[in-house]
Amino acid sequence: MEEAKIMSEEDVNRTYLRFAHQFLEPHDDPSEPAIIGMQTRGVFIGRRIVNIIEDISGIKPDFGVLDVTFYRDDFRSKLKIPEVKITEIPFDLYNRDVILVDDVLYTGRTVRSAMDALMDYGRPRSIKFCCMIDRGHRELPIRSDYVGMTVPTHADEEVQVKVKELDGEDAVYIVKGRRTDA
Repeated sequence: MEEAKIMSEEDVNRTYLRFAHQFLEPHDDPSEPAIIGMQTRGVFIGRRIVNIIEDISGIKPDFGVLDVTFYRDDFRSKLKIPEVKITEIPFDLYNRDVILVDDVLYTGRTVRSAMDALMDYGRPRSIKFCCMIDRGHRELPIRSDYVGMTVPTHADEEVQVKVKELDGEDAVYIVKGRRTDA
């Protein structure tokens, strides 16, 4: 197995800062939009962006956590023992601009699942999607509104976004010789 670092801690932190400014730009009120991190690494990425927005504006946007395990279309076929995590959205989604945050955009099926899950919690005015890495191989017509880096990959490569809270470092790697699932 061979791996290559494609983003350093400095690159990742610069990307979080850029996302914070991009999230704020279309809104007069920094408390809009609501940011929702997708389990697992999207939660940590989303929290970092929320903290940067608070540092910039003095206002902390609403933040939620979303697990899409039961909304995945491969729930019964690929996931042998699903690992269900917390979903916590402690604010009303009605008429809010919501930004979903995840680490990697791959086939688009996880994002579709996330949109289905969000609709069970309310009817946002808009949903945008933010990811650190868009690795291609889309199976659904889904795109990211905010992208840290677009990295065309081969099917046998995996993109690993590492966060200090879980992995002890902030970085992004491409790992060759592994098969990934959406």
